[in-house]
Amino acid sequence: MKKLYLLRHAKSDWKTPANGDFERPLAPRGQKAAPRMGQEIARLKIKPGLVLCSTARRAAQTYELIAENLPKKHIVEHRLDLYMASPAKLLKIIRQQSDDFESILMIGHNPGTEALASHIAGPESPRRLLADLNEKYPTAALAAFDLDIGAWRDLSPGDGTLTYFIKPRDLVCEETH
Repeated sequence: MKKLYLLRHAKSDWKTPANGDFERPLAPRGQKAAPRMGQEIARLKIKPGLVLCSTARRAAQTYELIAENLPKKHIVEHRLDLYMASPAKLLKIIRQQSDDFESILMIGHNPGTEALASHIAGPESPRRLLADLNEKYPTAALAAFDLDIGAWRDLSPGDGTLTYFIKPRDLVCEETH
């Protein structure tokens, strides 16, 4: 059984007149949300062996803010081809990964991340989680899938059981109660 985690980058700053979309940094809200998601990743004992991270500034900053909560022995690949990739391209990238990795965390962008999550989620996924996933995939949200496959190359739409869909606002609500 493989595990796949899809994390959308944290909230970016649209006000910063940076060098275009690729260079947009995280907004203050994103700088707060990413470490909270990192803590939740640790609490859930999510231990990716491989992290595939877009090279866009906001995605790289998201990785930096969650990295301390990841296993010490993980490999990170910063990849330009994740930037604004289609769900088909993202699926192709995942299928090309080594089967030595039992779990992969991908840090990317919408609309590709959201569409890929919807494609992977299979009928065994809890209806409540599917409804939540299909309603909105906000920044810094994490979808977790159990995949009943032996090799990454075998991953197909509908193969995943959605086990978690966590949004930063859910964590804020939990902290205030």
